[in-house]
Amino acid sequence: MTRETVVGIQPAVMRWARESIGMSVGDVAARMKRQTADIEAWERGDSAPTYAQLESLAYDLYKRPLAVFFLPAPPKEASPKQEFRTLPDEDIASLSRDTYLHLRRARAYQLGLEELYEGTNPARSKIWQELKLNLGDNLPSQAHRIRAALGINADVQASWSRDEEALRAWREAIEKSGIFVFKDSFKQEGISGFCLRDDEFPLIYINNSTTKTRQIFSLLHELAHVLFDMNGISKFDTSYIADLPQRAREVEVFCNAVAAEVLIPSATFERLTQGGPYNIDGQPDTFFSNLARTFGVSREAVLRRFLDRGRATKIFYETKALEWTQQKKEGAGGGSWYASKGSYLSDRLLRDVFSRHLRGQLSQEKAADFLGVKASQIPGLEELVLRRKSQ
Repeated sequence: MTRETVVGIQPAVMRWARESIGMSVGDVAARMKRQTADIEAWERGDSAPTYAQLESLAYDLYKRPLAVFFLPAPPKEASPKQEFRTLPDEDIASLSRDTYLHLRRARAYQLGLEELYEGTNPARSKIWQELKLNLGDNLPSQAHRIRAALGINADVQASWSRDEEALRAWREAIEKSGIFVFKDSFKQEGISGFCLRDDEFPLIYINNSTTKTRQIFSLLHELAHVLFDMNGISKFDTSYIADLPQRAREVEVFCNAVAAEVLIPSATFERLTQGGPYNIDGQPDTFFSNLARTFGVSREAVLRRFLDRGRATKIFYETKALEWTQQKKEGAGGGSWYASKGSYLSDRLLRDVFSRHLRGQLSQEKAADFLGVKASQIPGLEELVLRRKSQ
C-alpha cells in the first residue's frame, strides 16, 4: 500500500514547492536518492511519488504542510526576486535552501507579531514613520538624526567595554524604536542579513555566524533599508553592488555609508585623528584598536574610514582586513541551546510572550507558536527570561 503513488497532486504545485526553497531538480534527486528523471516526471505529472516519498518532500526538504500539495494551484507567495532589489539576479538565484528557510521563518515571525499585538506595534516611537532617508540629503545630518532617535551619543558609545555589549545596546535601541530584531546562524555564510518592511512590524534578521562588530554593521545597514521603506538582503562581500541597476546600486552604497556614519561620525573621527600621520599605512594594530574601542566598532571599520579619506592604501586595507578577520573568527562554542535561542529571538517578543504566558493569557502551545519553538522547550526559555529579569 505504501508503495502506491499518490493521486491528486498538481504538477505545478510540485514545481513551485521546489523552486520556492531554492532547490534544483538535481538537488532534490540527490536528497531523495532518485534519478533526476524521476523528479522531472513528478513535476510534469507523468508519474507521482509514493506517500512516503511525498512526506519526505513535504516535511524534510520543502518544509511545507502535506495538504499544500493537493491544492489546485500554487499559493500566492512573493519570491525573493520580487521582494529584494538589492541583490543582482545571479545572486538571488544562488540563494541556498537554508537562506530561503530563514526568509520564510522571518515572514512567519512577522505574521505572529501582527497576531500577538493585534495589528498595532507596541512601541511608543516608530522610527521608520518619523525618520525617512533621502539619497539627496546630507549624510552626516541624516546619520545624526538616527543616533538621536536611538538615544546613542558619543558618551554612551564610549562606555561600552566589549563588542557583545555594543551589539546588545544597538539592538535594544533599535527594538525600542519599534523594529524587531532576530538573529540566526546562516549556512550560507556570505549573507550578512536582511530586512522585511511593514507598516507596523518591520523586521531585521542578521547572520550570527560572524564577529559581533560585523553584526553591528549589518544591523545598521538593514536599519537604513527600513528607513528607505524597502526590503533588503545584503552580503559581506560588497562586490555585488557593482552589478546592480543604478538606483539599487546608489541605495546600497548609501546604506553602507549611513551605517558607517552612524557608527563612526565623521566630525568625531576627524577630531580624534587629526593629530596623527596623514597616511596610516604601517601603523601598529594598537593604533586601530584604541580608535575601535572609542566607537565600539571593529578595527576594520576604523581602517575603512581612513581608506575612504585617502589616508590608507587599498593594499594595506585588504591585507589588514584579511588578517583581522582570521584572528576574530568566532567558534561555534558549546553554550546551551536555550541561551543561543534566547539570543536569536527578538528580546521584546520574548519578554512580551512570556509576560502574557505567565499571566495565563497564552497557553504553552500558543507561546511556542509565536516563538517558533516546540511546546516542550517553553519551560527552558521561560527560565532563561526569568533569570534575565532578576539580573
